[in-house]
Amino acid sequence: MKVHEIAADLADEQDALDRIVAPINETAWSTNTPSPRWNITDQIAHLAYFDMAATTAITDPDRFRSMVDDLMGAAAGGILAIDEFTLGRYRALGPKGLLVEWREGRSRQAEAAATLSDDTRVTWYGPSMGARSFLTARLMEVWAHGQDIVDALGATRPPTDRLRHIAQLGVITRAWTYINRRLDPPDSEVDVFLSAPSGTEWEWGPGTAADTVTGSALDFCLVVTQRRHLDDTGLTVVGDTTREWLTMAQAFAGPPTDGPGKGTT
Repeated sequence: MKVHEIAADLADEQDALDRIVAPINETAWSTNTPSPRWNITDQIAHLAYFDMAATTAITDPDRFRSMVDDLMGAAAGGILAIDEFTLGRYRALGPKGLLVEWREGRSRQAEAAATLSDDTRVTWYGPSMGARSFLTARLMEVWAHGQDIVDALGATRPPTDRLRHIAQLGVITRAWTYINRRLDPPDSEVDVFLSAPSGTEWEWGPGTAADTVTGSALDFCLVVTQRRHLDDTGLTVVGDTTREWLTMAQAFAGPPTDGPGKGTT
């Protein structure tokens, strides 16, 4: 998929989340979400901060590197210091102001993304990323944090075929899940067979692997973004290696984390 197509899907995913949060009252913005410490305000503030960071990474890499240094400095104060550094300014805006800031930041990010070509590399936390992977990761973030908000509100969000981006990330980060935990990735391959919301069938893998995972793309994406425990989905898993992967799958960057326990969502 071309970078401009991924950018368009990212914008659509952001708009879909906007339609969920825009109507809620001010009190609801303080609703706790499944992410530890974070309410709905914090979820949107997180997205707003990293939209700003993404725009800066595209348009001014040197300034972005300075931002990374500042963030690392804040990290020395612990997790609450990181929250204050990334979320504090946005928390102070109040729900209405935060919505305006998030929307304006999304617009600036879209304008910056329009300058990318398929072979552009973008400076980011850790190694640089290809433009398509970079925007795919941004879409995954919007969807995953949006799921936390949907769960907190008890709302519904119809799945779309934009899930293909997240499923693709889930598949290609299988080895990363192990490396991030200082484990050796398995040598064996896995076939992944997923049903898209549109009814299309998506497949990854050699097609002849002994280990397989089959089910809905939605369930797979919920698992690899650590929004659901494997056993709380309808995924069918064949092979101990596949089960091991999906019980610790992590399609996002950062230190290793554990998803929700069985029956907790």
